[in-house]
This record gives sequence, structure tokens and C-alpha cells, in this order.
Amino acid sequence: MIKRALIILAMVATVALPFILRLSKEHTGKADDNLIIITPHNEAIRHEFTAGFTEWYQEKTGRIVAIDWRVIGGTSEIARFLDSEYVASFQNYWKGTLNKAWSMEVQAAFANRRIGDDANERELEARQIFLESEVGCGIDLFFGGGSYDFIRQAQAGRLVSSKILETHPEWFTKESIPYTFAGEQYWDEEGRWIGNVLSSYGILYNKDSLKRLGIVRPPEHWNDLTDPRLVGEVALCDPTKSGSITKAFENLIQQQMQMRLNELSEGKNENVTAEIEAQAVREGWIAGMQILRLMGANARYFTDSSQKPPIDVSQGNSAVGVCIDFYGRYQAEAVKRRDDSARLIYVTPQGGTVSSVDPIGLLRGAPNAEIGEAFIEFTLSMEGQKLWNFKVGAPQGPERFALRRLPVRREYYAHKDWQQYRSDPNSEPYSGVDQLVYRPEWTGRLFREMAFSIRVMCLDTHEELVQAWRAIIDAEMPADALAVLNDMSLFTYDEVGGSIRDALRAKNRVEEVRMARDLGAKLRAQYRQAAELARAVP
Repeated sequence: MIKRALIILAMVATVALPFILRLSKEHTGKADDNLIIITPHNEAIRHEFTAGFTEWYQEKTGRIVAIDWRVIGGTSEIARFLDSEYVASFQNYWKGTLNKAWSMEVQAAFANRRIGDDANERELEARQIFLESEVGCGIDLFFGGGSYDFIRQAQAGRLVSSKILETHPEWFTKESIPYTFAGEQYWDEEGRWIGNVLSSYGILYNKDSLKRLGIVRPPEHWNDLTDPRLVGEVALCDPTKSGSITKAFENLIQQQMQMRLNELSEGKNENVTAEIEAQAVREGWIAGMQILRLMGANARYFTDSSQKPPIDVSQGNSAVGVCIDFYGRYQAEAVKRRDDSARLIYVTPQGGTVSSVDPIGLLRGAPNAEIGEAFIEFTLSMEGQKLWNFKVGAPQGPERFALRRLPVRREYYAHKDWQQYRSDPNSEPYSGVDQLVYRPEWTGRLFREMAFSIRVMCLDTHEELVQAWRAIIDAEMPADALAVLNDMSLFTYDEVGGSIRDALRAKNRVEEVRMARDLGAKLRAQYRQAAELARAVP
């Protein structure tokens, strides 16, 4: 009996010890103020911004602040979490404070950004009351992720205006943080979200793995990832789980659209008509989706985490991977620092990506709104901006991790005396050289639909897609089989913007499930046909 009790006691101690140690560490200093942040950012970023902000805040106020980071996954998981939390909070306010009857009609209306004058009185009332309320989710800030996710949160009413536009108007100019650059929006006119660091997308490759595969010329462009020798060697993310990777795929498609427009107009702007542009958009869409399909055919996997591909490439489990720039640079530096090896190389496809922003925003009903405003100010101050790209140990630089990200403030790059401190002194995101100009009117409205289409085309049917691709490779690329594999009639620009868009925006989610099922069945038949044609080659 005593022996059994000792075993149980030991098990309890083992489970409890990490929590005891963590609590003792967290409570070594008493905080005067608290700040709660939900974020997809990694541990390195959280650590450096905790250290930087607490020091900055104490110098400014003489007070100690503690940051409570809430890390639940990527932006898709954060969006679902915020949605459910605000539904519960508003329901409690509606029923408990206002003493009104709750209904599914109210639930659907209060955060509906598309609600219009045709809505009934109860729906309009719910929306207005929510937008005028201080209903919250117990969290102060949403920090990190793509601008697409922040735009949706702002439109829903979950993000509210920050005072930063009023307190620092000098930061929101063409000379500092432009409103738009290369077609990308960098901040919200109402201050509901502000970009504070830049992201672009590219390819991370392992030189040793490429040598093993007999690939002499390393990948430089997106379509290099369709090389048949890379079958089973490409690490990709599920675009429906990562808004950042969806953005990378959108950049790829937009590059194909731009290339087709240049061909049709012979490179002359005066030759561009509405008809030529419409043709270029549709043909470029097909070309881009075909590249993405073959990248999917080469994929080793599609992961939920955008941080996994760089790690697998570094370990040689995959030869190449698509990733956000800072994950690629960070992993390459980590490998070099660990074993003095330059086997990992990160490249930005020439003309194939545009810098977008990772924003920050103040959440409605923030319990520590004033502290949240201070944190926003810090991230945009030069002290905060330096953390993104200064070397470890540099003056006002990070203390443990080189974050390898590019600050959003334009004047940062004008300080030539800082070159010695920068992790990436040759990176000039505002130079405009080989810059893809993003055209939101081409693909912006199809962002979610594009991610869905890629998932169905490459993930849901991955087994059949790979079988067809391997059969085609083994048969030395027969034209008829390749034509069937490349047939994109199910995912034309108009089809994705029509029936697929309608299904994804239907009130009943069953329509989306049905669409995925029907498309999946057709794709499997298409891939089987391509495989049969390839195997029939003598």
C-alpha cells in the first residue's frame, strides 16, 4: 500500500513540477500592469518583444508590466477562437445586461460585416449595439498574421481603432509607413490594424539534398518546384490553415497573370485594354494553378504548421520547401550557427512575391486597453523596429534570438550607419527592384476560394495526384497524359469566382462540404485517367 502511494506521489510530482517551476519563474517580480496578447508568432518573437517592451515600458512609466501570451495555433485557429469568444460574450451581454431574447438571427447578424439596409430591424439593432459596446473576449491585442485576417476581424467589429494614428501621425506617411506599397495595404485608415513588420515568401532548399537528387541548378523561380526530380521532396503547408502560405500562392498566380499581360500587350501599357486584361487574368490564373498542382504532386506532405517545412528541409527530410521569408532565413542561420554549415539557402523568386505586412490590432473590450496602446506604440517605435532585424547583442537589438524580419518603417533602411548591426543589410524592401505589383482586384476577392480549390485539388486527392504524376514521370512525360493532368476546367477563374464562391459563402456549410466532395470525385477520376494513359505507353 505504501509502495503504491509512493508511486502515485512520484507521478503527481512529475506532472506538477513543470507548472511549479513555471509559476515560480513568472512570479519572481510583481507586475504593476498586465497585457494579454493572442498571437501566431513563435517563441523567439515573443521572448524578444517581452524583453524589449518591459524595459521600454518601465523607462516610460516607471512601472513593471507582465505579458500573458495566448498561443493557440495559426491565424485560422485564432479566428475561430475569437469568433466563438465574442459570440459567448455578446450573448451574455444581450441576455444578461440588455435583457433581450437571444436567437440565431441575432447571432448571425451582430458580427456580420455584410449586413445592409435590407436587413430587418432586429438584425440592424444587434449589429449597432455590438459596434457601440465594450463587449470583449478578455484579450487586449491580436499581434501577427496576415493582413487578410486582420481586415476580416476589423470588418466584423472585433478590432477597434487605436489612438496611434493621432499620437504619431508622422509615422503614417509615404516616407515612413506608406498606406499602400506595390499594391499592398499597410495600415487601416481607421487605425483598427497597423502593419509593423514585412513578410514575403520564397523557397528554402538544402544543397546536400539537391546534390543527392542530381539537381545542379538550384530553384530560383516558383515553377522550378514542378521539376519531376523533386517528386516527394517538396514541403508545403495547407493553405486553408495558413493565411500566409495562401498569400504566397496568390503571389505565384499574380505573377503568372502579370507575365501573360505583358505578353498580350507586348510590354506596353498603352496596349492594355479591358479585354486584354480580362484575358490575361484568366489565362494567368490557369497557368498559376497548373504550377500549384504540380507542386502539390511533388509534395512530401501538406502540414498545418508554416514552421514545419523549414525544419524538415534543414534535416534533409525534404529537399525544398515554400516558406515565409523569416522562417527560411532564421532556419538557415540556426543551421549555420550550430554546425557552421551553409547547406541551407533561402531565395526569393524574382518578381514572384510582394512584401505584405503582419499587423497588430486592439481588440474590442480590451481589459488593458491603455497598456495595449503602449505596446502598439512600442512595436512601431524605432526601438521596436530594431528588434526585427538587428543582430543579437547589437545596440537596442535582440538579446537571444536574431528574428531576421524586415521592419515596416521606411526610414529604418535610410540609416546606413546601422548596416553593421542589421542581420540582412542587403535587404531593401522599398527599392522596387524586380517588384511584383499586387493587384487586389484580380484575386483579392477569391482568397478563401483559392485556398479551398488548392486544398481539394492537391490535398484531398493527394494520393491519386501523386500516383498519376509518378506514372507520367515513369512514362517519360507523354503529352496526352500530361494534358489530362493539367486540365483545369474544374477550377477556371470564372468557376472559382462563381459556383465555388457561392458554395463557400452559403449560410449552410453543407454546401461547402458537398462542393468539396463532388470536386474530389471528379478530380480522382481525372487523375486516374491521366495515370492510365501514362501506363498505356509502350
